[in-house]
Amino acid sequence: MPRPPLNPYLAVMAAVVAVSFSALFVRLTTAPPLVIATYRLLFTFLALAPFTLMKRGILATLDRRQVALSALSGLFLALHFVTWFTSLGYTSVASSTVLVTLQPVFVVLGSLLFFKERISRLAVMGGLLALTGSIIIGAADFQVGPRALIGDLLALLAAVMISGYLLIGRRLRKGIPLEGYTFVTYGTSSLALVAATLFTRTPFGGYPPRDWLLFLALALVCTVMGHTIFNWALKYVQASVVSVSILGEPLGAILWAAVFLGEPPTLRQMAGGAFIFGGLYLFTRVAARPPQPA
Repeated sequence: MPRPPLNPYLAVMAAVVAVSFSALFVRLTTAPPLVIATYRLLFTFLALAPFTLMKRGILATLDRRQVALSALSGLFLALHFVTWFTSLGYTSVASSTVLVTLQPVFVVLGSLLFFKERISRLAVMGGLLALTGSIIIGAADFQVGPRALIGDLLALLAAVMISGYLLIGRRLRKGIPLEGYTFVTYGTSSLALVAATLFTRTPFGGYPPRDWLLFLALALVCTVMGHTIFNWALKYVQASVVSVSILGEPLGAILWAAVFLGEPPTLRQMAGGAFIFGGLYLFTRVAARPPQPA
């Protein structure tokens, strides 16, 4: 495998900072969740497509299997956004977020089952510590009742969807260029979300100028500088590394809410943040090391 031009672990951390703005941007918009997701992926695709098309023949290097798997990855990403954003209409933000952050469990299991990728015991402990911090932040806000249960199940499904997206990306990025993978993946996601918006008869327009700027920010900051860097890093690191690192997203979301929305963190959030920070530090320090013998 060629030497990466920069440290992939540092790149993943930078991407986590970028995606942490997502909650703030979504919070500031007035558009329906499905529209937010649609324009986020569509603007991302339109921003990156010219770079792919300028490299003549790059798409021709993908065989049918790679195109099909990239498209499947895009469908997983689209379904992740739809199920997660929809869950927010049924249950609380904290409850939904806690369940979505269960995705490292599915990614680690999938990496072990499909790719035979193992991580050390210390890395597992770090991941569990970060997951515990996420649960501490949101556990007090779990709701009860049939409506909340629907939201919780949708959030759990969203965790499965993003896990499938990361696992397929890990499999494909070892053998295909980033530009080709993102072109098919983001293109498929965009088409799926546009179709869902049309099917549900959700208006594509009529939103204030600030919403359009926020759609663009979600695309360029959270997806291009966030998810696309994750996809780049998947060529060099295990999917479990990216998956667990994403648990750092709530830390940034709490910080931005304090700075831009005037919502200072609670003691529970600070305690959970300490767990997440400590867990991520431990995980990223040892994730690349081979597991110790029993």
